[in-house]
Amino acid sequence: MISEKMNDLLNRQVQKEFYSAYLYLGFEAYFQHQNLDGFANFFRVQVQEERDHAMKIFNYITQAGGKVKLYQVDEPEDNFNSAEEIFEQTLKHEQEVTKSIYNLVDNALAEKDHGTNTFLQWFVTEQVEEEATVDKVLRKLQLIKNDPHALLMLDAELATRVYTAPAAETV
Repeated sequence: MISEKMNDLLNRQVQKEFYSAYLYLGFEAYFQHQNLDGFANFFRVQVQEERDHAMKIFNYITQAGGKVKLYQVDEPEDNFNSAEEIFEQTLKHEQEVTKSIYNLVDNALAEKDHGTNTFLQWFVTEQVEEEATVDKVLRKLQLIKNDPHALLMLDAELATRVYTAPAAETV
C-alpha cells in the first residue's frame, strides 16, 4: 500500500500527464490550422502517449491500494509564432515532466517504497526517449531556419510517425 504522500504525488502526476495531453492537443490544432499535417500528426501521437501515461499512473494508484483524485487541468497557452517555438516549449515542458518523475522516484526511495520505485523506472526511461525525440526535431528546425522546402520535407517525415500503445500490462 502506498503512503498518503505518495498517493497525492502520483495523483498530481496524473494531472500533469493530462495537462501534457491537453497542451499537445493545442499544438496539434495550431499545426492543423497551418496546414502542416505531419507536425499535427507528431502531436496527435504525443497526445495519445500522454493520455496513456496518465492512465498508467491512474491504474497503478488503484493497484497499490491508493485512491485516485482527479485535479483540475489548466488551460494551456495558445499563442504560438512558429514550429521552432512550439518545439522549444515542448522540450522545456518535457524537462519539467522529467523533474517531476525524478521527484516521485526520490520520494519513493526515501519512503523505501520499492514497488512504486520499480513502477516509476518505466517513466524514467520514457522521459529520456521523450526528450531525445523532441530535441531531434528541434535541432532539425534550427538547422532549416526559414526554408519552406525543408519545412515541408520535415512535415512529410513527421507524418510517418505512428502511435504504438504500450503493452496491456503496462497501462
